[in-house]
Amino acid sequence: MGNYSQDLQLAARAVRLASRLCQSVQRGLLAKETQSKSDDSPVTVADYGSQALVSWALERELPAGSFSLVAEEDSEDLGTETGAAMLTRITQLVNDTIAADSTLDAAPLTTKDVLLAIDQGRSKGGATGRHWVLDPIDGTRGFVRGDQYAVALGLLENGEIVVGVLGCPNLPMTSIAHGVPKDSNEPVGCLFTASKGAGTFVQSLDGKLQPQQVYVSNVEDPAWATFCESYESAHSNQSLTANIARVLGVTAPPVRIDSQAKYGAMARGDAVIYLRFPHPGYREKIWDHAAGSIVITEAGGAVFDAAGKSLDFSTGRFLDLERGIIATNKKLKPVVLAAVQTVLNGEQPSQKL
Repeated sequence: MGNYSQDLQLAARAVRLASRLCQSVQRGLLAKETQSKSDDSPVTVADYGSQALVSWALERELPAGSFSLVAEEDSEDLGTETGAAMLTRITQLVNDTIAADSTLDAAPLTTKDVLLAIDQGRSKGGATGRHWVLDPIDGTRGFVRGDQYAVALGLLENGEIVVGVLGCPNLPMTSIAHGVPKDSNEPVGCLFTASKGAGTFVQSLDGKLQPQQVYVSNVEDPAWATFCESYESAHSNQSLTANIARVLGVTAPPVRIDSQAKYGAMARGDAVIYLRFPHPGYREKIWDHAAGSIVITEAGGAVFDAAGKSLDFSTGRFLDLERGIIATNKKLKPVVLAAVQTVLNGEQPSQKL
């Protein structure tokens, strides 16, 4: 079994750096009270800036020619005349974030440097070699609302996710089992880290609270389980997940939050079951689940599709899977899977499974 401690440290530094940029953009967005009615340009700035920072931070530490990144964004729109002003702003945000970190000794990036860093994300991934997998801002709508989002970075080695880091700037350090508190004095901002065979840990994003190992919930009776799902109904079929919860006998209301912050919350036991069933025709991208999946599995959980198969990240930029993604603890997996298949097959049992 490999030792991925150096990769994990590198990934954590990159995610922290990108999270700082995202926080600064979100604060400005909220201060202008445009989070629910503005066009998407402030969000796009953060998406691009986050990707540029992670790409730059990784490549500068890795052996020349070895860096491969599968990521959501590309610079096509920024290279046009109409994108010039946005590119200038992104470059300023990136350089301000680097300059504010006293541990970094680097010359300012040019706009060309930023474009090149963003476009490193065009890799197709695959079953051989090492590929970093990035969602620079997972949970865009949550970001705009001032709610949950995540910077999600994983490392794919020969088709297997071996490292995962989730930066969750708005996630409280305490449990959100009963929902995310709007007003609280509790510390906010979590960094979840996981590597193959080494477990999952959470620490404060600002580094003030030391890492603590976390584990998924050990609940065995689904009636006592809580489940989480996407905040946005457009992201998942909530009526379907409600039917699955009914079959399982779950009585607690769902915890609905944006982004892979759900995976982090589940890894520390805030919820017991995660159900995601996108509407027909949607193809899952690997960056939406790569980091989160290892955060769950290294915490003792399981992530699988509606056929009970583990997610396969070796097939390129998209996941090929049986409809739906489910996460829970290993003891509940067969029960949850049976309920999922019962509902998908249109059966109506007289009582819970």
